[in-house]
Amino acid sequence: MATLAGVSRTTVSFVVNGRADVRIPPETRRRVEAAAQELGYHPHGPARQLAGGKSLTVGLVLRQSAEQVVAALLAETLWGLAAAARAQAYRVLVEPLVPGEGTYSELLRTQRADGLVVSGPRDDDRELAELVRDGFPIVLQGSRPDLDAPSVDVDNRAGARGAVEYLIGLGHRRIGCITNAPLAYTAAAERLAGYRDALEANGIAFSDRLVVEGSFDATSGHTAMAALLSRADPTAVFVASDVVAIGALRGLREAGLQVPGDVSVVGFDDIPLAEHFDPPLTTVRLPAFSLGEKAGQLLLERIAGRPVPSRTLLATQLVIRESTSAVASGRNGGS
Repeated sequence: MATLAGVSRTTVSFVVNGRADVRIPPETRRRVEAAAQELGYHPHGPARQLAGGKSLTVGLVLRQSAEQVVAALLAETLWGLAAAARAQAYRVLVEPLVPGEGTYSELLRTQRADGLVVSGPRDDDRELAELVRDGFPIVLQGSRPDLDAPSVDVDNRAGARGAVEYLIGLGHRRIGCITNAPLAYTAAAERLAGYRDALEANGIAFSDRLVVEGSFDATSGHTAMAALLSRADPTAVFVASDVVAIGALRGLREAGLQVPGDVSVVGFDDIPLAEHFDPPLTTVRLPAFSLGEKAGQLLLERIAGRPVPSRTLLATQLVIRESTSAVASGRNGGS
């Protein structure tokens, strides 16, 4: 194989064993891979692991319950992570763990995985803090500003601000907010902060009466909307999750309110079903595949001992559909 590729046997060994810690020029790597394919060579997995001293596995840890995971977005994110892993001859191990239950540190401490992407980090996750302190390769999907670990996320704050500013541009002033999750989750806190940013920038006073906490699922959105309508008269509502928005829309219908005739609604995530809601949902689109791919790329750089940015934010996009309109005549949105 070395003769066919025109390289040394050492170089062949580095390439076929997936040594991410050794820099091989892309053209050299392609010649070795082409020679291996021509000769019908397939590397032995356990031998590669022994040669590199690595498991050749990265873990995706989901710190969410089954109800909290948006399956459609997870699938896209996982595809992105797997694409990054395969490019370096790694595989992906998925470990779903409900917050407060189970442990995942043994994945690293027993070398079952060379590094972890932790999705949905909470500010009360002590196990995560210990792993970061001990220097293990970890990338967060989400944010923990108190930890010295690189993170990849969408710009939740900017995305939420843009959505609410769009509503303000339609003439709305009484704008409610239903969060996507308890505020212990950083994404929920950031989306609420973006809502407040938009109000402040446009001279609209923030009111606690217009904010209700959701908790990942449609049922919580239904309950939250009922609570919001019982204490306020919003002309628009920013719901910081499309799944939560499903329940919120039901709550509006049960109250005899039309969307968007009486109340405009904006979601967040742009799950595939969002365009099939009744009415189709205006929402903030996440680049789910890119989130997984970027997290995987950064984790593999960390495993190889190379420096990576401490914070990577991906842009969102407001997708305008039929759940929003200008404030209705007679409901001028005044406070």
